[in-house]
Amino acid sequence: MNKTLTLLFVIGTLISCTKEPAKLSVASPNGTNSIDFQLSDDGTPYYLVNHNNKIVIDSSSMSFDFKDQEALDGNLSIVNSTTTTVDETWEMPWGEQKEVVNHYNELKVELEETQAPNRKFNIYFRAYDDGVGFRYEFLPQQGVDSIIIMDENTEFQLTEDYTTFWIPGDWDIYEHLYNTTKVSEIDATSKRNNEDLAQTYIPENAVNTPVTMRGEDGLHLSFHEANLTDYAGMTLKVDNETLLLTSELVGSDIKGYKVKRKLPFKTPWRSIQIADQATDLIESKLIVNLNEPNKLGDVDWFEPKKYVGIWWEMHIGKSTWDYAGSQDMNTFTNDLKPTGKHGATTENTKRYIDFAAKNNITGVLVEGWNTGWEHWIGFEDREGVFDFVTPYPDYDLEELNRYAKEKGVEIIMHHETSAAPRTYEQQLDTAYQLMNQLGIHSVKTGYVGEIIPKGEYHHGQWMVNHYRKVLETGAKYKVAINAHEPIKATGIRRTYPNAIAREGLRGQEFNAWSADGGNPAEHLPIVAFTRMLAGPIDFTPGVFDIGLPTKDNNHISTTLAQQLALYVVIYSPVQMACDLPENYEGQPAFQFIRDVGVDWDETNVLNGEVGDYVTIARKERETGNWFVGGITDENAREVTIDFHFLDGGVTYEAIIYKDAADAHYQTNPTGISIEEIKISKGSSLTVPMVEGGGFAISLIKKND
Repeated sequence: MNKTLTLLFVIGTLISCTKEPAKLSVASPNGTNSIDFQLSDDGTPYYLVNHNNKIVIDSSSMSFDFKDQEALDGNLSIVNSTTTTVDETWEMPWGEQKEVVNHYNELKVELEETQAPNRKFNIYFRAYDDGVGFRYEFLPQQGVDSIIIMDENTEFQLTEDYTTFWIPGDWDIYEHLYNTTKVSEIDATSKRNNEDLAQTYIPENAVNTPVTMRGEDGLHLSFHEANLTDYAGMTLKVDNETLLLTSELVGSDIKGYKVKRKLPFKTPWRSIQIADQATDLIESKLIVNLNEPNKLGDVDWFEPKKYVGIWWEMHIGKSTWDYAGSQDMNTFTNDLKPTGKHGATTENTKRYIDFAAKNNITGVLVEGWNTGWEHWIGFEDREGVFDFVTPYPDYDLEELNRYAKEKGVEIIMHHETSAAPRTYEQQLDTAYQLMNQLGIHSVKTGYVGEIIPKGEYHHGQWMVNHYRKVLETGAKYKVAINAHEPIKATGIRRTYPNAIAREGLRGQEFNAWSADGGNPAEHLPIVAFTRMLAGPIDFTPGVFDIGLPTKDNNHISTTLAQQLALYVVIYSPVQMACDLPENYEGQPAFQFIRDVGVDWDETNVLNGEVGDYVTIARKERETGNWFVGGITDENAREVTIDFHFLDGGVTYEAIIYKDAADAHYQTNPTGISIEEIKISKGSSLTVPMVEGGGFAISLIKKND
């Protein structure tokens, strides 16, 4: 249940069309951030952003190009402005913290063309202490019921050549390694033709969001969008010489435009998180706050959980998704004969269920359970391939569901679509109704490959609407969605709490088979300050057999202690222990995975720098226990933890899992030291991390 206290103040000002002010302004509640708005001499809208009286976004224009209409880029007049203050506290049904403060000042600017057709157009600016957001509102037009947007030309004029942590503006996938360069050095088109990606399209020199930047004085900016609804995803086109970023919407080769909407409507928010230090970016709740309140009401049918599953064994080559064990289309329809390599069998699944039940893990994901995997990738004709209710002959869905519930475990359904969303939509109600009947409340979806129909892209308006339809249908049947190959998270989880997690980054599986050998050690210390700002990540941590003995050319650039730390550092309400059960057996370090929470009352980011290291502490809901995780890049370092955040008057039994003195992510990744001490509020602890290393701490309240 949401508990909301809202203070609302509105000041309306009628502005004469003949006597326009030089500028309109709105500042954040504490005055740290402000937005100035004005019209140029020719009536073009401009805005700029100040932080502590320093211009961080210089004068930037705002315009649109349309099909069958003149551009909206000039000849505008301010007819009215209104300022509003909102101060409310709302409750997350699940999340990084229980209560979220939503405190902002808003400026609404009403504009009208000074000549025919005299179109009306509003812009909303919100100033928060942790950043700013703005969006556009298109109003009814006489004789026009819809508009077609060819381009949105929102500018972000940077004032210095920031160090930038970026991935290319790929219209089809986010699974690229992050690059660290100056804005002037961004070269997104050089990232084309990635052999590890099933689909990719990078049309120009643009970056995807969130994109995070660090200035010479330590100021951090992160650009993203919020409440992406019935609109194309936004990339940011980069002018290397002028340091100008411009919104570039994902298009459609079929339709030839970016967005088509019925009037009236509001665009997604364009957001800029602003922080004097990197850690404040992670603690910011700007993105979720720019979304609408919960539309679903009580969602207690979903419970955050840890899970294991039949997944990693496919990536390391132990088993296959397909029943025949060949991925050969000749076995697709007739005479399927098992080879012994199929992973999703009744027997194997029961093994995972038994393991989960013994180890405080309440979910089991099974991939490869349903028919169609023989023809799922590498083929043009993928429509109708998957059946989302029919299991392979060696997988007894109803028996396994019964067996799991008997053990206190819930099956997590898996629906790979092979990027054929129309096939999936045809079966959505049937598939989710089956889940509802079985009492299965979460599903991992996948969209590997080029979208069918050809010419649509994963991040365009058509697919944005598909992903939303899946969420809405899931809510109808009490199903929560963990989307892989998704549209990026934009805070929609506030409105639809069944949007539990998304992939949307280069994940753990790349460590198993990517041509470059795996993710570098700096990858996750960048992810924490970029992708994670968008929302929960299904990264699938927990590899204990780090050397990957089944792989000759791949190695995970991490220590065992860092794999544990990821359960705290990388936020998700669904956290996988991804390795094979046999690799956890007899391992003392596995106790941390048994103990660690997944749903939090409070989060504190203790220290960190983008791409270098980060330490995060989270307080578990219900128990009040704390868990701390820290990770570093390829450089060894030590951090000192001040336990000021602990409850006073309480002694905690702390178990510290840290890198052994001789550990190293390349030469000795499994070297780990485990020690127990008592810690209370006011204690401090210095913890070393080796190259590619980390640490994890469980702080369990002691019963005196």
